[in-house]
Amino acid sequence: MGFFNVFGSGNGNKEIEAYLAKGAVVIDVRTEPEFYEGHVDGSENIPLNTIPFNIEEIKNLGKPVITCCRSGARSGSAASILKQNGVDAINGGPWQNVAACIK
Repeated sequence: MGFFNVFGSGNGNKEIEAYLAKGAVVIDVRTEPEFYEGHVDGSENIPLNTIPFNIEEIKNLGKPVITCCRSGARSGSAASILKQNGVDAINGGPWQNVAACIK
């Protein structure tokens, strides 16, 4: 079992690329200081502990979501929360992984 299988994204880059092609929004769930150390260009910073309070805002975007963080653990939790609330979301894993898929 690969790393992404543990956190809910078994297809890795192909799934990320497919979501990006559908116009997905990238949400980085790390803390603000972590986000400013480096992040995916154009991504939104919504820390994991605030995701439950931002679900309606995220739903109102009307787009699929790719979550990312430092290792994939927090983004896996965020993707699960979003899915449970009717958002089409995947765990992109580490932010660098998502950044590498942007063309």
